[in-house]
Amino acid sequence: MSEVFQSTRGKASFMQHSKSRGRQSILCHAMAVLACLAPLSAIAQNFVDIKPSPAQVHWQDLEIGVIIHFGTNTFLNREWGDGTASPSVFNPTHVDTDQWMEAAKAGSAKYAVLVSKHHDGFALWPTEQTDYSVKNSPWLNGKGDLVRMASDSAHKAGLGFGVYLSPWDRHDKRYPDPKAYDKYYLAQLDELATHYGPLTEFWLDGAGSTGRTYDFQSIITELRTYQPNTMVFADVGLFKNADLRWVGNEDGKVLFENWNVIDRAGYLRWRPVESDTPLHRGHWFWHPNDEATLRSVDDLLDIYTNTVGRGAQLMLGLAPDNTGQLPAADVARLHEFGEALHRIYGHNLVSEQGHATGTEATAEHDALDNNPDTFWVAPPLHGTLEVRFDKPVTFDRAVTMERLNDGQHVEEYSIEAWQNGSWKTLARAQAIGHKKIDIFPACTTQRVRLNLISTSGTAAIREFQLFDGRTTSQQ
Repeated sequence: MSEVFQSTRGKASFMQHSKSRGRQSILCHAMAVLACLAPLSAIAQNFVDIKPSPAQVHWQDLEIGVIIHFGTNTFLNREWGDGTASPSVFNPTHVDTDQWMEAAKAGSAKYAVLVSKHHDGFALWPTEQTDYSVKNSPWLNGKGDLVRMASDSAHKAGLGFGVYLSPWDRHDKRYPDPKAYDKYYLAQLDELATHYGPLTEFWLDGAGSTGRTYDFQSIITELRTYQPNTMVFADVGLFKNADLRWVGNEDGKVLFENWNVIDRAGYLRWRPVESDTPLHRGHWFWHPNDEATLRSVDDLLDIYTNTVGRGAQLMLGLAPDNTGQLPAADVARLHEFGEALHRIYGHNLVSEQGHATGTEATAEHDALDNNPDTFWVAPPLHGTLEVRFDKPVTFDRAVTMERLNDGQHVEEYSIEAWQNGSWKTLARAQAIGHKKIDIFPACTTQRVRLNLISTSGTAAIREFQLFDGRTTSQQ
């Protein structure tokens, strides 16, 4: 009886185990099928797995752009138009788009975005979709095309070109009807996307659009048909449709550790930051007797440090006057700003006087050669890059660039100098990203190191540079 009982129990146990394995097999198969059918957005992602597109990598390397505001507001001494201004008010006498672009280039900009239609609905090109445009203004007897002029001048100066087409339109009678207005907007978008060459950036925002939902999916799909490589700037509300995100202020400051990947309701995207701020404090359009608001060189350098120097893009606002030219003071200030940047960052002490140390000095040299196209691959999770000088050097800032093609991996780092027999920390932070500028009290030493305290996987460093910026003149 005992043997039979044991045998029966064994058989029952085996049968239960077999049934259990069968159920598990069916369950696993079902889960696999569901996983295949699930949308990609539902699959768990890790921040470090998200990578930029080649176009985003290229855009981040541009670092500085300008956005140009010029329209009926320029002639009416205001920032916001209500759509009632007559086209006759737009009558500049000496439009010089070459001057705009040369001044932008002197200020170290690599591309320019023209506000082709602001919220008042007045179009700066002879659009076929409305009469509310330059074709019904006295400027050039209605034959002018400011978008064409700006685009040609930008390309002539070696700059990229982009446009802003406001979704909000305070003039067009179709605006209250979403279906009719969306058709109108897309038709204008087609004109801009097909007639003015490659667009570096397309600007969108939701200003004044409370209570209105735009068909952003259709807008971006239409744009991508003709401009597949254009970077779309928008606030995080356009999370799935845009490539770039707003910093959250117009002060020219990144106020947070800058990670390129952000999370919106569990959906991760590579969305680098753009920080927009006007050359004149608080004013995007030109205003008479407004010289006092022009930012100083020191202001602009601080903005550069807190935008480009924190891994973001700086978008600086320029405003031609009612003659169609940038004011002479604005042009001079852009030149001074560009010269100051060159004065501070024109002599990299590392590439000019330093050399790598360690067992992989040849590989490490790729981060010290003043060439962002080469890079040093750090050991996984942690690594140090040491630079030695044959004689003491003095510096007060470091520039570090992370290679982002395979994602952002540096989670904490420090910059240290060898002094009095030990390493002294000069700066310590988390994100490096595209570019990080660390400024600290002037230090004199013969040994400096970049200490990657913590990385997710393997990080790569494009550049580690040192500069002495104390000779900058005050403006």
